[in-house]
Amino acid sequence: MTTSATLDERSQHLLRELAPQVLAIVARRFRDFPDAEDAVQEALIAAALQWPQAGVPENPRGWLIRVAMRRMMDALRSDEARRGREEEVAAEAVLNRTEQDIDLEPEVDDTLHLFFMCCHPALTPASSIALTLRSLGGLTTGEIARSFLVPEATMAQRISRAKASIKASGVRFEAPAHRERRERVAAVLHVLYLMFSEGYAATSGEEAQRSELSGEAIRLGRALHGLIPEDPEIAGLLALMLLTDARREARTGKNGELIPLDKQDRSLWNRAAIDEGVRFLDAAIAKGAIGKYQLQAVVAALHDEARRAEDTDWRQILALYELMMKLEDNPVVALNHAVATAMVYGPSDGLELLRPLDADPRTATHHRLDAVRAHLLEMAGDYPAAISQYRLAASRTMSLPEQRYLQMQAARLSETSPGAADA
Repeated sequence: MTTSATLDERSQHLLRELAPQVLAIVARRFRDFPDAEDAVQEALIAAALQWPQAGVPENPRGWLIRVAMRRMMDALRSDEARRGREEEVAAEAVLNRTEQDIDLEPEVDDTLHLFFMCCHPALTPASSIALTLRSLGGLTTGEIARSFLVPEATMAQRISRAKASIKASGVRFEAPAHRERRERVAAVLHVLYLMFSEGYAATSGEEAQRSELSGEAIRLGRALHGLIPEDPEIAGLLALMLLTDARREARTGKNGELIPLDKQDRSLWNRAAIDEGVRFLDAAIAKGAIGKYQLQAVVAALHDEARRAEDTDWRQILALYELMMKLEDNPVVALNHAVATAMVYGPSDGLELLRPLDADPRTATHHRLDAVRAHLLEMAGDYPAAISQYRLAASRTMSLPEQRYLQMQAARLSETSPGAADA
């Protein structure tokens, strides 16, 4: 929604908050997600163009719903060859009801409901996750691509194909039954995890964090847990998000600069969030089945419970990452495993574990691999190589705070060892 740059920041946040709610209502009424998403996007563009001059309407949600509904009706009327007159009349009745009753419609948040709907049987899990992040999570195609470690063009094609698959499938876009909903939980959890991750550590732009995005992921995680309280992985993800978000205030300095975990002021960590996260984690583990989100939550808890960085139980963290490595082929887990190995056995062992990732297309040119290598090279005392890797990582990230942090690390090492900068 690039045209929203004409809006003030408060109105932009309002549109991001309302977009999934409006999409849920329109998709539910018309049972057509791809066209509903197009209609809502047009409504958002109309708001971005009109609200700066006319002002934000008294009922912005109702305004967006009305505009999106009209766009849907325009599409129906222009496609009579595909739709018979009876269906058009029925749709007209929906619109008439909307015009009469839209301001009285209860403030029901269908966002979580629509998350399940996006995990459509016509889609592969990867496509449904990408589509949900784009349509409901508020992430750009580029941000989703970076989360999946694939080129942006590849992700754009994947999202486009996902919409086409839903249209071609002939399956009505509606809420899944209880059994189907349980089958789609894994995809919904992945979406919430990626939403939270992008909010906690933005992959692009001027801000280090997007707290409204991570906060929304936590809110939906709570709602999902309330819907299926017996699922231990839902509780595990909620625990992971709470335990990680507890450190949010300490992640950046007064000027928005990044502060790494081992340098953070731990008195700023949210102890109430940590305690709540641990309670969810304990309840999840007590159910017996251990999944990847629970394991990550245990790692987060170990960091949170260490009063000082040097008190961190790296041996236990290493064991947890070794277990995660057995559960899935995930290069991010492999990077963290290398760091944990370096903290336990020394940087040389950690650096050796990075070598296979150089040949992995998901990570070969990713700044995270360069940044981790730079950190381990610094630990090993190889300042010239560390400086080079910090600079390479800075050139590859699209996050300005991260870029500045990496450049500062290179500059700091150059000052510590002046000859290293020219080596």
